[in-house]
Amino acid sequence: MKQLRGKPLKDFLKQASRPDREIIFILQDVEDPVNVGSAFRIADAAGVRQLILTGISARPPHPLIRKVGRGKDRRIKWKYTEQAADAVSALKSQGYVSCALEITAAAVPYNEAEYPDKLCLIVGHEDHGVTKRTLAACDMTVYIPMYGKGASLNVHVSLGVVAYHILHGG
Repeated sequence: MKQLRGKPLKDFLKQASRPDREIIFILQDVEDPVNVGSAFRIADAAGVRQLILTGISARPPHPLIRKVGRGKDRRIKWKYTEQAADAVSALKSQGYVSCALEITAAAVPYNEAEYPDKLCLIVGHEDHGVTKRTLAACDMTVYIPMYGKGASLNVHVSLGVVAYHILHGG
């Protein structure tokens, strides 16, 4: 088989119909610019409306964000807000439901949750996760079941897994 390149690739990709869901990503205290750059790339691929960076999250312009994200930080609408909980509250007033990707006592497996058509998906710090304050502002929490010895996947990998499930299976 021959790989598609250039215009044939673009034409092929246009065939897919995008699900009618509005998703916004909130990255809370995601320090590693590689994770942030990857989140921009995932946001572009998934048709995410906006990416909100909060707290100590790495922000453009940053060479690693641009490199890993392949310049998607210039294409995806983004903004910075100091507190993730404030971003969640503002989006709720616009009709969004907030969903933290975090292990909590109330969390359900990501593939068993019912997702609304307007959703903000929150991921947290690479080591500490989503803060208690932000979790208190969220409507729901989901987690990715882990079957090995590790407790979690990388932040951007988790974001991609759950975002695509929301678009195509949720």
